[in-house]
Amino acid sequence: MLASALTSTGLAVASPQPASAAASTATVSTVYYWNNVLLELFRRQGGGPVPLARAAAIMNGGIFDTLNSANWSRQNLVGTGFDRAFALLVFDPNTDDNLAAGIAARELLKFTFPSQQAYIQQQYTARHGTASQQAATNAANQVINSVKAARANDGSNAPPTYTFDNVPGAWRLTPNPDCTAPIDPNLGRMKPFVMSSGSQFRRPLPAGATNYAQLLASSTYTTVFNEVKSLGRVNSTTRTATQTQIAHFWANDVNGTYKPPGQLLDHTRIVAQTRITNPLRLSRLYALLSFAMADAGIAARDSKFLTPVDLWRPVTAIQLASTDGNPNTAPDSTWLPLGPSPCFPAWISGHATFAGAWARVMIGEFGDAVTYTGTTEDPNAGGVTRTFTSFTAAATENARSRIYLGVHYQFDADDGRATGNDVGTLTNTRIRAMTCIPNPCY
Repeated sequence: MLASALTSTGLAVASPQPASAAASTATVSTVYYWNNVLLELFRRQGGGPVPLARAAAIMNGGIFDTLNSANWSRQNLVGTGFDRAFALLVFDPNTDDNLAAGIAARELLKFTFPSQQAYIQQQYTARHGTASQQAATNAANQVINSVKAARANDGSNAPPTYTFDNVPGAWRLTPNPDCTAPIDPNLGRMKPFVMSSGSQFRRPLPAGATNYAQLLASSTYTTVFNEVKSLGRVNSTTRTATQTQIAHFWANDVNGTYKPPGQLLDHTRIVAQTRITNPLRLSRLYALLSFAMADAGIAARDSKFLTPVDLWRPVTAIQLASTDGNPNTAPDSTWLPLGPSPCFPAWISGHATFAGAWARVMIGEFGDAVTYTGTTEDPNAGGVTRTFTSFTAAATENARSRIYLGVHYQFDADDGRATGNDVGTLTNTRIRAMTCIPNPCY
């Protein structure tokens, strides 16, 4: 065991470990397995993307802390390993890392998906069987308790109360059978994983506006209004076939699919599976990405619901343009978007914010010049794949897809990506590499 307690900085002073200490049993397949279970839970649970991203951060942070703490506990150096996600703990050096990670994943998923406990237990048994080890149980319980303590009373269960502004420009329910009430309007106040608050990276309102009237009267609004009116219409004659494919490719919040955070986690798998063989490095990447996307979701909810302008969606803006006071925005009462408008305000784009955060973390891990082919579960794009030559290109297309779908304006996409980029940049410094000799740093 470590000779002293871990300090508040995450560094440890270690005494030499006995030669009989077991080697790590961790495998990349365990990390991938539990992330596949996570995506299936996304499909089963449905709902808004922010609670799903929170669940990913809790599970992947727990898996990383389990493997990372086990790694630290086997070292006889000062400051060897990676910084923690939630906690850096002292384990028995003979801990079965693989089993401990599975126990932690199982219990943290039950914590975030309480209605799916039977399925989660079934998946645990399919992976880990009935194997047991007291050291693994003790290790996992330390992680589980630290994660639960960190996320207790984090605001994730805030009541979905919302007061509509009821003025031109203000968001209102859209023609979508699933849009009967605002989705997660108070999660912009949820305790972040990395940020200091949901408003830390809040952008100024578009066009330098401070209220609805100023924004609607601006030339900036006129430009983005007319662009989405042309490109985003369900039967648009200006949107190309490729643009239509792009609109459907990027997971469009359809229940029964892995949703936007799940698609980006799956694209992570596609990239990582040929590039990462070290399970600790892989678990760190998933923790970083999940923290970044959870905070991206919080930041997007902050901008959507907690700023002076909760902006109406294009379908409302175009149908009610006669009320906006702008002579350059002509109304069309028959206009409908290519895809259903999500049940929350337009500015900023959640898709774009997730994409910006994801890309920044992936760039930090692999560099930007990475070519990969991504897939989708959107029912309107069955079997479609798209190839990208950089993470920046993927994030840019993801954000732009929302205009082609007819559910966002370009400044929603631009400000969303910028916010996500800031979240991802901050996250890249959060679970940082420490001294890694003789172990290689990744």
